[in-house]
Parts: sequence; structure tokens; C-alpha cells
Amino acid sequence: MDQRQIIIAGGGAAGFFAAIACAEADPSCAVTIYEATAHPLAKVKVSGGGRCNVTHACFEPRELVKRYPRGSRELLGAFHRWQPRDTVEWFAQRGVELKAEADGRMFPVTDDSQTIVDCLMQAAEKAGVKLVTRVGLKQVTRGGGASPTFDVTLTTGEVVSCDRLLLATGGNSSNTGFEIARQFGHMIEPPVPSLFTFHIDDPRLKELSGVSVEMAATAVRGTSLKERGPLLVTHWGLSGPAILKLSAWGARLLHDCDYKFTLFVNWAPTFNPETLRAELERARAANPKKQLGTWCPVGLPLRLWEKLLVAAGLKPDAQWATVPGAGLRALAAQVTAGEFAVAGKSMFKEEFVTCGGVRLSEVDFKTMESRRVSGLHFAGEVLDIDGITGGFNFQAAWTGGWLAGRAMAGGVA
Repeated sequence: MDQRQIIIAGGGAAGFFAAIACAEADPSCAVTIYEATAHPLAKVKVSGGGRCNVTHACFEPRELVKRYPRGSRELLGAFHRWQPRDTVEWFAQRGVELKAEADGRMFPVTDDSQTIVDCLMQAAEKAGVKLVTRVGLKQVTRGGGASPTFDVTLTTGEVVSCDRLLLATGGNSSNTGFEIARQFGHMIEPPVPSLFTFHIDDPRLKELSGVSVEMAATAVRGTSLKERGPLLVTHWGLSGPAILKLSAWGARLLHDCDYKFTLFVNWAPTFNPETLRAELERARAANPKKQLGTWCPVGLPLRLWEKLLVAAGLKPDAQWATVPGAGLRALAAQVTAGEFAVAGKSMFKEEFVTCGGVRLSEVDFKTMESRRVSGLHFAGEVLDIDGITGGFNFQAAWTGGWLAGRAMAGGVA
């Protein structure tokens, strides 16, 4: 019996997971990964600040899919077949233990992404997967004969044939995966950035780079977009989960307005302007002799608090007793209803993610196979799937990769 030839385009998380799943399910398959760059698993290596946010400790598929701005409906069935609990177990069986942090993000106990890279490389090698770097796909045509085969022209000019082809080439608009999918009749939703930080040039944020607030509320004026979470001041504006989640849910909307909009920030979201004004009046009565800048009654970092005092027209060295009612109202507004003009975006490089890709209605999510071309499969960011920050994008890659790999081996996941 002839050996089944499997080609995987893309040596990222989805491609590797699919290759391993396929080779382990049927060792007689000849599985080859073609990675166009010299660095397979590059995003795995840099993700999570070099710690690799492998997945998220959310083990109920109906809850899990709520973290995906695009793909939630399609992933529900897929997550019933492979979900974070399976990912944790998969790595544990190969000697890599994961830990959950307070916010649910899961990392290797080593806090080193190289642990995950090494695990995937070793599992692929052990399963007999062949990895070819610096070689990508140039074009693909259907082979002759009754069975679904493909003739693949590589960037070296060599032509190789396969029985099953997986496109796991990522979400970059210039990747050849989109071109090949389009050539086979697939619609490509235009890729736009999904996780990004906001450019804001505002005196209230100047010289505060590195200052963070554990819980803030953010919203975009004129839309229904709003999020809560940690907020981080950067050299160029604002970042942190409260911003990144907003950017994911608003990816297309914010792209359409050229990343120029008004951002509302509540730095103390347990309060609104009225309740905070009342709290500040109590603080004034209880601590009349204290200086404004030395004590923040709502627990904000003092450097940020001082900027908000100045923005409200108050002097940080003034005593609480000297602040008029109008000053307290202005301060309450700065803390709970700050308006910031966003003038652009920066990519959140650790977790570069796009929305857009192969239209999901054209893919069978039991097998990740094309509904248009038998034997052609998809996994990872080449699909119009993206999650918010927190390990959700990797989980979609593991799930899609595993389903595709098992299906290409001839089994049903």
C-alpha cells in the first residue's frame, strides 16, 4: 500500500500540532512541514513576553467561545472535541506541566517559551515528521486521477505531490496561503489587525510609561464597544488587557475609522462621577490637612493621580480642605469619565493577531477540510478566527491543528 503523503504549509503552532496529530494517528503517513522562514514556531517563542501563554483555564466550551470575536459559533463543536483540558493533558503526557495564573492564562511552569518549542519539535521528530525550513509554497494544482491529490510547486522550483494539503500559513495578508485558498474558490475576508495598542498623545499620560491600574473600564465613543481589565500606560499611549480586548472586538470598526476615535477611560470603575464625588467629599472631611498629591482615596498610582489632579485644575501640593466642590466634581470626572483622543495603533508584537482569512462557512469544522476542495484543510490564523488576549488564539490553533491532523490521517477526530 502506498504511503499517504501529507504536506503542511506553515511551521507555526497550528501546523506543528496538525503534523504531530497526523503522524501519531497513522505512523504510515509521510508528513512534511514546509516553513518559508528560517524560524519555525517563531510566534510561540516570543509570545507571552517569552513565557508562551499556551492556553486559558476555561474548560467549558460554551464559556470558551465567548472569547472569540470571530469564530465562536464554528468553534463550539470543535472545542467539544479538543479544548484547553486536552491541551494541558497533551503537554503533560510529553513532560511539560502547565500552570494557571489568577487571570486564567496558562503558562509552562518553567515560564520559558523554549520549553513549549522544544516539546513540539521533539514530538514532531519522534513522530517522524519532516521539517523543511526556508522553503514555502509557490503554487498548487490538482493532480490527475480519481483520488484527491495536489501538485505543489515549492519556492525552490521543485514540484512535490501529496494526498492531503494543510494551509496553516498564518494571517498575514501577504502569505501565499490566502492566494492558494482563493485560487481554489475560497472567499478571503480582508485581514486587519486584531490585537493592538492605542496611540494617544496626552499630557495626562506623559512620563507615566510603565504605570498600570489593576482594573479599569474602557469604551469607544459612538459604539457599543466597552471592556474592563488591567490598563497599562506605555511610551506611546495605552495598552493592557482592557485595551487589547477592546481592539479585538472592534478590529473591523476601528480599522474602518482609521484608528482615530475618542476613548473613554474610568480609572476606578467601582465609581461613577456622582458616587466618586461623594467619596471625595468624605475624603476631604476626613483628611482636611493632607496634601492632595500624597494620598489617593481610590488607590490609583500616585504618579497617575497627580496627573489627573492637574488635569482637573488642582494643585497636588494643596490641602484637601482648600478644594471647592467644583474642583471635586472636575476630579471625579477625570478619574471616572476621562476622554482621550486616539490617533493610531501599534501592534502588540508579542501576540500579533489578525482578523480575516478564509471564510468559515466554507470549512467543515469536524475535519477542518474545505467544503470546496476535498483533501484541502485549514488551521490557525489563515482562517477568519481570532480570540482576545489570554491564550485563546493558541487554543484555536491547537484545536484546529489536532482536528485537521487526525482527519488527514484518515481518522475522524
